Amino acid sequence: MPPNTTASTGQQPGKSGRRKGRKARLIVLVLVLALIGGVAYGSYWSISTVRASFPQTKGTLTLKGLSGPVEVKRDNYGIPQIYASSDADLFMAQGYVQAQDRFYEMDVRRHMASGRLSEMFGKSQVDNDEFLRTLGWDRVAKQEYDTKLSATTKKYLQAYAEGVNSYLQGKDGEDISLEYAALGFTNDYKPQAWTPVDSISWLKAMAWDLRGNMQDEIDRALLTSRLGPKQIADLYPQYPYSRNKAIVQEGQYSELAGAFQQGGTSGSSGANGTSGTNGTGGTSTGTASGGSGASGTSGTASGASGTAGLDSQLGGLTRVLDDLPPAVGVNGDGIGSNSWVVGGKHTISGKPLLANDPHLSPSLPSVWYQMGLHCRSVSSTCQYDVSGYTFAGMPGVIIGHNQDIAWGMTNSGVDVTDLYLEKITGDGYLYDGKIKPFETREETIKVAGGSPKKIVVRETNNGPLLSDRDEELVKVGRKATVDTAAPDRGDGYGVALRWTALQPGTTMDAVFAMDKAKNWTDFRKAASQFEVPSQNLIYADNEHIGYTLPGKIPMREESDNGSIPAPGWDPEYRWTGYIPQDALPYEYDPERGYIVTANQAVIDSDKYPYTLTADWGYGARSQRITDLIQSKIKDGGKISTDDMRQMQLDNSSEVARLLVPTLLKIDPENKDVREAQKLLEGWDYTQDADSAAAAYFNAVWRNVLKLAFGNKLPKELRPKGQCLWVEPVNTTGPADEAEKVRECGQRDPDKAQPDGGDRWFEVVRKLMDQPDSEWWSTPKVGTRPAAHNRDQLFKRAMIDARWELTAKLGKDIDSWSWGRLHRLFLKNQTLGTAGPEFIQYALNRGPWELGGGEATVNATGWNAAGGYGVVWVPSMRMVVNLGDLDKSKWINLTGASGHAYSAHYVDQTDKWADGELLPWAFSDQAVEKSTSDKLVLKP
Repeated sequence: MPPNTTASTGQQPGKSGRRKGRKARLIVLVLVLALIGGVAYGSYWSISTVRASFPQTKGTLTLKGLSGPVEVKRDNYGIPQIYASSDADLFMAQGYVQAQDRFYEMDVRRHMASGRLSEMFGKSQVDNDEFLRTLGWDRVAKQEYDTKLSATTKKYLQAYAEGVNSYLQGKDGEDISLEYAALGFTNDYKPQAWTPVDSISWLKAMAWDLRGNMQDEIDRALLTSRLGPKQIADLYPQYPYSRNKAIVQEGQYSELAGAFQQGGTSGSSGANGTSGTNGTGGTSTGTASGGSGASGTSGTASGASGTAGLDSQLGGLTRVLDDLPPAVGVNGDGIGSNSWVVGGKHTISGKPLLANDPHLSPSLPSVWYQMGLHCRSVSSTCQYDVSGYTFAGMPGVIIGHNQDIAWGMTNSGVDVTDLYLEKITGDGYLYDGKIKPFETREETIKVAGGSPKKIVVRETNNGPLLSDRDEELVKVGRKATVDTAAPDRGDGYGVALRWTALQPGTTMDAVFAMDKAKNWTDFRKAASQFEVPSQNLIYADNEHIGYTLPGKIPMREESDNGSIPAPGWDPEYRWTGYIPQDALPYEYDPERGYIVTANQAVIDSDKYPYTLTADWGYGARSQRITDLIQSKIKDGGKISTDDMRQMQLDNSSEVARLLVPTLLKIDPENKDVREAQKLLEGWDYTQDADSAAAAYFNAVWRNVLKLAFGNKLPKELRPKGQCLWVEPVNTTGPADEAEKVRECGQRDPDKAQPDGGDRWFEVVRKLMDQPDSEWWSTPKVGTRPAAHNRDQLFKRAMIDARWELTAKLGKDIDSWSWGRLHRLFLKNQTLGTAGPEFIQYALNRGPWELGGGEATVNATGWNAAGGYGVVWVPSMRMVVNLGDLDKSKWINLTGASGHAYSAHYVDQTDKWADGELLPWAFSDQAVEKSTSDKLVLKP
């Protein structure tokens, strides 16, 4: 044991019913490690060694630094509830307990956020570290700690770090987790002490994955190498405000006149329908930039955008982004979340109900950590009585409820990033007709098993030069074609990033303030400090419901709506300020009695004078949730906690509802295709795991997208491995077959386009009334017929889908099911993805066959360009009952523990997959009744 801790009991044994299977797997692991490390090492390994890192969850420990005793009560799922008599003791114990369960995960996260993955995993991570060092998250986190955060927040962060370090003291890597033991065979990495800045920097990683429309900004520019302005506009249709309602319908924003004076008419080009101008040297993407969040017809394109050189440059940037490990999402590619709140007038209890299920990439362990933080007596010296979900490595609770209020979050998607094309000359860059010197710093990257590498980071007044981290970007930057008004290329053009998260902020203050808020006023005040990432926040207390949009959201000149890369040398494209918090939309006790947020538009652009983004989600999920609520409350009906749970599991496919009637009218001629078509007759459009109809429809949908759109996109957007013969770029007419060139996709399949999300639903919905659109044409391939209109393309897609599923699932359609295609694999995010095969076997779990789908409420997302596998999920689900908090329900994707052979590694996953929720005890009596293990930490 560490020198500052003593134990009166031993390790908690695992549940006997699971011992045999776990023991067998442990024996395999012993053999595996013997193979990896050599026979001499193998004698060192045993089952007791592998179990050595399991936490002590019973008895008593002495923890230096506590001012009084702390109780840690765990239920049958290992979820801890901590009871203390001071704030500092509460957060110190939180740090200790999270380190017990998840320190390896915490350590990996902080190395990622600080660009130090190479210290753990060697030279394979050097490129990622270079990029992350260029962003400089940890530098910004330190600035936040030094200059922005309150003294109280710093005190809590310090207490948390002390708790983590108390756990680490005296332990070797193999005492902490199995992964460290495996790493020990290849390098001599030793875990280091935790710091308060380590906790803050994780907020930057979270913000990166929720950064908004940066990928759309890149994609719109890339599309110009193959598509014209009208075609790009087809692929980024306007948001359907009349059909899919915005979040704020009866809400308001205050001090608007003052906001206008401060920000001018910022953002009018995207929101109010005015047209922008287009540079003479490139193809405009302006028609697309009005886009999903706007009612305008055209945005603005700099003359430097849309050129072949910039296309290649942005393609190179995309490849760098694809290689980065996701923090909490799929690198920001439009994944969503659901949250909604129903007022007491519509519930059985007469009190509000609040639901939340954030959609993030699946990880093992889950990104979320469930716990409760309870002061034995809430007072000025101990202010917290809160329970919910947090991140391992971060004090406080991010989403959940306290004794007075509940809250949930979804990503707002507001535009907080801009890419700038920079004219580089020698040691400087051009701005407003003058050469300005770069701000530079040198970074040294330590590499496990190798020599350190030094890099120089250069920054312009717009932000760090991302193009410095990729040689291809430098080369194509020298060749980029620009209009005659642009400066000479000189040494080339670079790409810089401006992002609100690269400035110090106060989000950590907001977390602690929300955790102790007692009412709407407290909550709104706390939320105003939640600067990055901007989130949709829903709220409920015993009597009221609400919504507020916080965040640091930039204002731009009228000529720039932030939808495409901008010329960094032109002052007109600089940010002009930030939308004042009091001018951001909110809603409180709306007459309709409910509020739904699912990444749709925050507010109708005709009702709001600022541009929040040009790239909302298109509202398929939010409108389905709204329809479900309305169907329940119709004629005075009331909603229960279980009704909220069932809404979270809704599998209905809105695109199937749109397309199937047309598919059933088509005569496919081939009897095998007709047999598959019959699956759609009488189908209710629900995508259950055992549904053969859902399997066939989704295969048809995937092939419709591929034939109509995917094969016409540039290689930078198409999936790797998909190679096509295409006409060369910049030809003036159709090329002969002999003149065509073979181009292969370059994007990771899970991030390629068309991904099949609700933007593509909207694209197809609009084209359904244009049966002769050129989008519906596709050439003959082998024996597969050409198509020249919508119905011919649908027939071709039905044929292709039939034979695709025959290859994947067999010829007998009675054996088909959606779950056989749509499977979830949970992988350890380090050694589980890149370690030796046997280590992956030891750490990873799955598969699970799932229902649900892309842009459904039960959003088990899959990428139609890449395949049917699950790439993001409801990472947790919760329903809070404000009438009786002990009747609230919750579930996590995996389990409380990050230890691969703990009983709590994935003990919630089967129930999660089945749509079940666990009891969520909150009151002292309920927690005590649910407690299976009790650990006392003594000073």
